[in-house]
Amino acid sequence: MATSSPAAVTEALRTVLHRVGQAAERCGRGADRVRVVAVSKTKPVALIRQLYDAGHRCFGENYVQEIVDKAPQLPDDVEWHFIGNLQSNKVKPLLTGVPNLAVLESVDDEKIANRLDSFVASAGRNPLKVFIQVNTSGEESKSGVEPSSCVELAKHVSQNCSNLEFCGLMTIGNLDYTSTPENFKTLASCRSEVCKALGIPEEKCELSMGMSGDFEQAIEMGSTNVRIGSIIFGPREYPKKSSD
Repeated sequence: MATSSPAAVTEALRTVLHRVGQAAERCGRGADRVRVVAVSKTKPVALIRQLYDAGHRCFGENYVQEIVDKAPQLPDDVEWHFIGNLQSNKVKPLLTGVPNLAVLESVDDEKIANRLDSFVASAGRNPLKVFIQVNTSGEESKSGVEPSSCVELAKHVSQNCSNLEFCGLMTIGNLDYTSTPENFKTLASCRSEVCKALGIPEEKCELSMGMSGDFEQAIEMGSTNVRIGSIIFGPREYPKKSSD
């Protein structure tokens, strides 16, 4: 059943936050150590506003056009996360259209890192927080750097992109959750290697992993950032394609 009414969406968020708190407690962490990104892909601004009015501030989008359309309709203190694949020619529209973009979670090669770094510098904005996306499932259809190349990309962002702030690693994993533990273990291993290479403590490198079907397990395995859409907002509502 779709979660579509404002009251249902608010209650769904409360339930998710409660479950996040319980999962964090089970592994000896406070609920405040886990960020919930409410992924509002395909959902109307009215539902996002409902959660905003209920006190939530962190929202995520997968598509540049959608976040650019929505952001101006909502207060400036929304903490937007962009979690989709980003092409170089979309960097300017994204950063221009969403000046309050808090985190870009999907840096997956040096080219996009360099483009972001250059535009942030020219725009005169504060350094942009970024996560490096790692393809932990090995699927060719997935974006993300290979685990074996993660350290090299993290070094590039940290050492050569002064207008970017490296904050952590992100993975999508298998969408059917068949390899969830392995995906999460791989990302945690990547963090250990990256932190050793950069000489930083592991708590300074976030892990963005876990979605609607596996966020509790992700938290128990170290996630600090979970991206939750359908169990808050209901099934995504894609427009029907024309048969022309």
